[in-house]
Amino acid sequence: MQRLIALIIILIPGFMAAIGIKFMRDVFFGILHSPLSYLWLQFILGLLLFIIGLGFIGGFVLYRDRKRNKVQQKFQRK
Repeated sequence: MQRLIALIIILIPGFMAAIGIKFMRDVFFGILHSPLSYLWLQFILGLLLFIIGLGFIGGFVLYRDRKRNKVQQKFQRK
């Protein structure tokens, strides 16, 4: 059950990052989605979603690897 919950927790930011990439890609092709009124706003939103999603996944992996002592010395907590 814990692994299922962890998978769900990881999938949500993963979908956020994927939507962020899609928004940024659509700006280059000039596709504007309905709730947004400007292409630059869509790009900023996509970049923000991508950074938040990727940061959460990276932090989750770093936290898990720190618990298992599988990181380099410079990433260990002091």
